[in-house]
Amino acid sequence: MNDTQITVQGFVGGAVSLKKAGETEVATFRLGCTPRYFNRRTGQWVDAPTQWYTVNAWRGMARNVAGSLVKGDGVSVVGRLNVHSWTAQDGVERTSLEIEATSVGHDLRHGTTRLVRNERAQREVAAPDAGVGATGEPASATAEPQPDPVGDWRADPSAA
Repeated sequence: MNDTQITVQGFVGGAVSLKKAGETEVATFRLGCTPRYFNRRTGQWVDAPTQWYTVNAWRGMARNVAGSLVKGDGVSVVGRLNVHSWTAQDGVERTSLEIEATSVGHDLRHGTTRLVRNERAQREVAAPDAGVGATGEPASATAEPQPDPVGDWRADPSAA
């Protein structure tokens, strides 16, 4: 696959919208990035023009993005860059930059954040002795919750 993957750091430029595209959720927000450079002639830092991107996060990440980001948050976005050009009604050719996000996170240079994991959906799994139990009633098909494969990090609150 020949995608253009980029990482962009900037600030959320407005409210995050959460919508449905068919049956799939998508969160969309504008990301503003103002590059800075040092001008050796003047000896000062100078801001370049702000670059604006439209960021789209799909499916489960859409809900997480919509529930986590607000206008002004510093974020890092990794994803696929798409460039769209069109001619506006006034005859001027325009270009928009869109990022289909594969990862979005707060920029921790600007503050702290705390990860709250999503609840996992309980799966129904056939018990090893599926069929009739000792009492003559059908065995339960609902399995006990399994520990997190990374380790049950919630077991020791002092470890947080």
